[in-house]
Amino acid sequence: MKHNLILRVIAKYLFPVIALFAFYVQFHGDFGPGGGFQAGVILSVAFIFYALIFGLDTTEKIAPPYFLRIMASTGILLYAGTGVTTLFMGGNFLDYDLLSVNPIEGQHIGILLVELGVGITVSSVMLIIFFAFAGWEKND
Repeated sequence: MKHNLILRVIAKYLFPVIALFAFYVQFHGDFGPGGGFQAGVILSVAFIFYALIFGLDTTEKIAPPYFLRIMASTGILLYAGTGVTTLFMGGNFLDYDLLSVNPIEGQHIGILLVELGVGITVSSVMLIIFFAFAGWEKND
């Protein structure tokens, strides 16, 4: 791949902007359009963009495969743990009202935790899939 200075400079500025937008979508999801799935895809696109400009090996140093597997598992545990917590509190699975004394506050806490788990999992799994296909020739 030919190293293009202009693309590299632009990528260094765009990566944090894309990541910041992903976090905005993540934490604004319970008030408007967006949420964990969309934020996870946007965040993984930032890393894929970085990999296309700087190479797969450089990106795997930033987000190693073992770390992505840990994050995917953590996201699932956060999602399921929120539901199991509400079960132990005497409610139904993902009955957010029980997470706080004030049911409306409990709804916000529950949605935030579940959407965070979804965002972490989606972003990690998308990057795992990308690294698997992008490094296909390396594994042969």
